[in-house]
This record gives sequence, C-alpha cells and structure tokens, in this order.
Amino acid sequence: MDRLLFGDNQFFGINHMSEEKARSQAIRFQDASSILEVLEDAYDEGIRTFMCTTHERIGEICDHVREHPARWEGMVFFPCMPYAHKYANAVTEEGMLGALRRFLPKGGTIDAVMRGGRSFATKDIEGIITLLVDAEMAMFRGLPTPVVFLQNVVVDLLLGLGFDEAFAIFAKHVAKRYGAEPGFITMNLPLLLDALDRAGIDNPIVCSNINKLAFRVSGGLDGYERVLSSRRFRPIAMSVFASGAIPPREALEWIHEQAAIESIVFGASSAHNIRSTVRLVDAIWSDAAVVPPVLAATT
Repeated sequence: MDRLLFGDNQFFGINHMSEEKARSQAIRFQDASSILEVLEDAYDEGIRTFMCTTHERIGEICDHVREHPARWEGMVFFPCMPYAHKYANAVTEEGMLGALRRFLPKGGTIDAVMRGGRSFATKDIEGIITLLVDAEMAMFRGLPTPVVFLQNVVVDLLLGLGFDEAFAIFAKHVAKRYGAEPGFITMNLPLLLDALDRAGIDNPIVCSNINKLAFRVSGGLDGYERVLSSRRFRPIAMSVFASGAIPPREALEWIHEQAAIESIVFGASSAHNIRSTVRLVDAIWSDAAVVPPVLAATT
C-alpha cells in the first residue's frame, strides 16, 4: 500500500467537527466534475490510491477513469462498502431484489436475482453477503481494486453481534472473485483484531481512527498503542488530524512515531491542502530516514 491514500469524506458532506463546513462541501461537490478536479490535483501530487465509498457519484468517477486511461495511469481504487444511505434508499424504494437490479451489471442481473432469491429463501448467509459485495463492486469493473474494504457501519455491527464468520466469508469472496485483499474499517481496533483472529484472517488490513488526541478512538488510546506495538496486522490511520484539532506537523510526527502504521488516509478539497500534506509527509519520513542510528537512539 502507498503511504498516503486519498479519501472521499469531503465530497459527501462528512465533517466530524463542523456541520456548516459539511453542508458547504456537500453543495460544492454536487456533481462529478467538481470531484474530478480535486482528484486531478491529488493525482498530480503523486497520489495514486483513491479510498472511496460506493456512492453513486463514485460510479461516474469510475466511468471517467475508464474512458481516459492515459490520464489516470497507475490509479487504483480501494472500494469501501456498503454505502449505507444508498442501500437504505434503494431498498425503501424498490425492495432488496430491486435494489440489486439497480446496482449489478446488466449481464449479471438474472443470475444475481436468482442467486439472491435462493439465498433469501434458504437464509443462506454466505450467498447474501457475496451477492451484496458483487452489487457494490459492479461500478469498479475493469479498474484495479487491490484492496476491498468492509465499512465500519457493518464491521462494528458484526463485531457487536459476535458474527465472526461474516468476516471470513467477505475475505474469502473478495480474494477469490476479485483477486483483492480484504480490508476492514472499524471504530474499535483492539476488539476487531480479536475477532479477525478468531475468523482465521492472518495479517489483516485494518483502517481505524488513530490520532494523538484519541479523537473518536473507541476504547482509549492506550489500547491502540498496545496493539500497534504487539499485534501482527497492517494498520491504516484515519482522522489523524482529529478534524483539524491537531496542527498538521504535530499530528503527522506523532503518526510517524507509531512505526507499525503503513498508510494514512486523508481528505482534502483544495490543491493547496493536498500539496501541503504530501510535502509534509515526504519531509517527515525523509528526515527520519537519514537520521544516523546512534543519533536516533539518543533522541
């Protein structure tokens, strides 16, 4: 995974500190062209991984990338599913199978509906889970998706229910059908790692809030620091700036001290903020790389 991953919260009116800012961003990014402008800025700064939800507007982004492969050479997507509001609205309007018809590729609709009907009739949990994953992945057809994430809205529900088997079903399906590694987003990192161990998922990719202020860090920072130093997994840190409560350099220097963290996912809506983050990360990690070992041991 790349050190910096570009997220999409800012495009869909999500801001954990300011409702006013969230509303203004939602208005600004009402169409795909405005999202593409920011993605182009990120790409031009060397960012090649877009960690995104399966919002309908992301489908338009995928269409554009497929149509302009030269402009987006090397671009990869990390889909995060499900996008709960999209599904809730579709199911309310059209029912479960109607929602699947809307989201699945045209060529797979009949098979999917038949598979879905059998699954719901027999309460086949594996069939239902894999069908929903296929519905969400349809918009990414033909695009590189080396990691596929299960969103925290589902991960933490399954965690609370003690349904560890669902994690194994998801992991097996994305590996077999899409040649991808499974990823998991959670609001409670220590508890999820225990569940993934029980599910037999080795060295998992897990994305969670990790920041110096323990902002939205369920279970407390001590528990997070403990698993970061003692457990075998591949951590991705999100909310590293605590929605602006931590100065960027201070936030990233603290993240750098957590040696196990492989990647940082961040969102930005301007070329200036993207450039500042990229250059700050490059500087912090480069400076650390050239510190002589003796000096590093004494500082």
